[in-house]
Amino acid sequence: MDGSDGYVSQQLQQIKEVLPSLTAKCGTSIVITIDGPAGSGKTTLAKELALELEDCYTIHMDDLYEGWGSTLTPKLTQKLREILLEVKVENQISFTPFNWLENNLAPEIKLPAPKYLILEGVGSGQREIRDFASLALWIEVLPEVGLERVIKRDGPAVAQFMPAFLLLQGAHFEKEATKKRADYRLSGQGTV
Repeated sequence: MDGSDGYVSQQLQQIKEVLPSLTAKCGTSIVITIDGPAGSGKTTLAKELALELEDCYTIHMDDLYEGWGSTLTPKLTQKLREILLEVKVENQISFTPFNWLENNLAPEIKLPAPKYLILEGVGSGQREIRDFASLALWIEVLPEVGLERVIKRDGPAVAQFMPAFLLLQGAHFEKEATKKRADYRLSGQGTV
């Protein structure tokens, strides 16, 4: 997707070595968060990690945002807490994803809680849900590299929304100390 796939695969090996030592903090589910700036390779790592894990489900923050005007808001925090409390108490996942093409909510997704639940995307490693997470990952990337990747991946139409989002994500990461609180900090640059 972004030229960092090979390097992310190398880093995946390090993460795989940690997995057997993880204990569930959210009912019987082991929650893994993958956070970092837009375009850093979070989705790529989540996909590769999910391929390595049996009984795994990934929730993308893009599915929990409700359009560009509702991204890193208290509503996202509330949704994450509700999802994880339901996983912990009722052993199931339910959430209503956002349909970006139609600009509305899609049908609800409801399924049994998996052994591994990956929360991936900007905002997934925030303070309010850290007690549920068994492993918190951070992927770093230079802002200009991340922006270029996002536009290449999602198309030029997103370019108009990115400056405001990048400011918002920067303020969010600073307030939440997301990078500092991560268990592992990885590079999405493609080089060390």
